[in-house]
Amino acid sequence: MNKQNVFEKLRQFDAYPKTLEDFRIKTFGGATVTIVSSIIMVILFMSELNYYLTYEVTPELFVDTSRGQKLKINIEVKFPVLPCAYLSIDAMDVSGEQQIDVDHHLWKQRIDLEGNKIDEAPEKEELGDESKNITTAVTKPLDPKRCESCYGAETKDGQCCNNCEDVREAYRKKGWAFNNPENIEQCEREGWSQKMKAQQNEGCLVYGYLEVNRVAGNFHFAPGKSFQQQHVHVHDLQAFGGQKFNLTHYIKHLSFGDDYPGIVNPLDNVEHIADKTQMMFQYYVKIVPTTYVKVDSKILNTNQYSVTKHSKVVGGTTGESGLPGVFVIYEISPMMVKYTEKQRSFMHFLTGVCAIIGGVFTVAGIIDSMIYHSAKALQKKIELGKAT
Repeated sequence: MNKQNVFEKLRQFDAYPKTLEDFRIKTFGGATVTIVSSIIMVILFMSELNYYLTYEVTPELFVDTSRGQKLKINIEVKFPVLPCAYLSIDAMDVSGEQQIDVDHHLWKQRIDLEGNKIDEAPEKEELGDESKNITTAVTKPLDPKRCESCYGAETKDGQCCNNCEDVREAYRKKGWAFNNPENIEQCEREGWSQKMKAQQNEGCLVYGYLEVNRVAGNFHFAPGKSFQQQHVHVHDLQAFGGQKFNLTHYIKHLSFGDDYPGIVNPLDNVEHIADKTQMMFQYYVKIVPTTYVKVDSKILNTNQYSVTKHSKVVGGTTGESGLPGVFVIYEISPMMVKYTEKQRSFMHFLTGVCAIIGGVFTVAGIIDSMIYHSAKALQKKIELGKAT
């Protein structure tokens, strides 16, 4: 069998026979179908390319066996009508005890009633008993070895109260009401009353983060300085003379850990307007530990969460028991979710592109053929005078 016969035999397998150029007819309808089908092919190709360039994320669920990690809480909350001088922030564990070994970077920024920042450097907030809501403004040098009076609230011999906070702490330990700061030299010197009055018609922006032990617990924003009394967490509201507090708040951001692609934080950009004073807002948060493995094998340990909300009026004759404030009570799920990024298959992409080109080309050919033969049949009827 010579070479020419081999080519002749091979030519019989041609599934795409060609017609001579002279027998091809180019029509306006065919040009329109070609242009439209080309645009569709380009759009579908770009969609397939975009799908290929994004990573495939596969979820897995298993029991969380990790230990010793800290829980990072990112916070940005605005209180439009509650001054920074009134507000304290505390973190507690599930037993109600003050969290120990807490690393935090929380700041309080004074804002006016319109929400604009007041030109003053933000103040770093200390948790619990170390609260320093009232800053010292000493106008003259004081003897560092001085020992000033606690005004009868001394709990041991030789106790000194050299600033207003020391006096307040001594009063609390005695169980006395601290409602006459004007008669206390330390408070008068530091301008404690003046600062409270100056911030009366202001709001407060709290932002930053804190890292707590990875156990169930809560953190809360409430008026009055907090302290522990016989293992009970108490807020001192006596200095406010029975004032009612409006706990309207706007949670711009609240998350437990770093963000990963596609995360949804249910409390982001949530606003709750207190229609009554002395309201207690409680957010019950279920934290799900999450591991996100990126395509370059970098591992991000973080958390996602779900939340339910409850609010009530506290204090007074008709209110329920409790403390006015915003409480976030969280517990940690024993299950962990793991997300793994994977590069999509190139062969899958190639198959999709071939399917797009072939499918559009075939459908376009069918439509073009229908248009051509319909136009031809209609033209014949017109020529025979049978068209209606």
